[in-house]
Amino acid sequence: MKVSEIGEFGLINRMAGITNISIDKRWKSWRQLVTGIGDDAAVWKPRNPFQIATVDSMVEDVHFSFKYTTWRELGWKSIAVNLSDIAAMGGVPMYALISLGLPENTDVKDVAALYEGMTDATELFQVSIVGGDTVSSPFVFVSVTLLGCASNEQGNTLTRSSACPGDKIAVTNSLGASAAGLTMLSNSLEFPAEAAAELRRAHLKPMPRIAEGQILVATGVKAGMDISDGLVGDMTHICEMSKVGARLNIDLVPVAPAAVQCFGGQALQFALNGGEDYELLFTAPARTIRRVQRALDCAVTVVGEVTTAHPGKVELVDREGRAIDLRKAGWDHFSR
Repeated sequence: MKVSEIGEFGLINRMAGITNISIDKRWKSWRQLVTGIGDDAAVWKPRNPFQIATVDSMVEDVHFSFKYTTWRELGWKSIAVNLSDIAAMGGVPMYALISLGLPENTDVKDVAALYEGMTDATELFQVSIVGGDTVSSPFVFVSVTLLGCASNEQGNTLTRSSACPGDKIAVTNSLGASAAGLTMLSNSLEFPAEAAAELRRAHLKPMPRIAEGQILVATGVKAGMDISDGLVGDMTHICEMSKVGARLNIDLVPVAPAAVQCFGGQALQFALNGGEDYELLFTAPARTIRRVQRALDCAVTVVGEVTTAHPGKVELVDREGRAIDLRKAGWDHFSR
């Protein structure tokens, strides 16, 4: 059955059924909700006055391709990238609004799979889908608005403008798997099954660091963001906002083992510039970093230091301190 056969409101009712079944009424987001799907707008009564909002869009053949992406994977990722923005602030995700564009010949079962992927993510992170919009479009796009709040009543969040000279620069887990996964998928490359599955998961089902972001705030970290545009590009964003410089040691960067296994030396370039890893990048004094390392279940690696030299710029060096030529600074939607 095609979406044109059941119409906009028939489709909305079916998708609302999927999302409503997934909601656990014990969730904080549900308990604060006054009016959800079914009215012209959602209404909730926030208990924390420090609210967080983010929006991200995924457009067919720009951000994803159905040549290698399933509808369910698209659903997960469309929610996960927004969750990662909340994680980047050290916040608590609460509500999602979905704007969906579909060609008229889209199969209803595919849209159902999309929403099942969304609810896979929202169930895991206790987020309620409370509304949205569906329109006819010549291509598929998914735009998600995610609302949340600060993780404490003081409104403390991670920001790009709080890095200080002398801070250590650290990242969670490892980097480069997503870019390696995109390269593998878009070029139909074949690798050992376990490594290939890990690279596919990294690109199409990223795991946002919600709990980790909240722990960073609780341990006193002030400067941070998620890695969506590549380590170098995102560190540059922090430098620009904080009016500082940075020195990154490429020999310390934790490169994803599956990327190294499949791509060898190219994996380091993926880690530095690939993007869409959705790990956390943050700066703090060394003693704070040590507290974070004890508090988090995932690996935390120090990869450099914030400096006063060349504000707004990132310098790459090797273990001997020799400067490394930077040829590409990260992903930019309007540069090719």
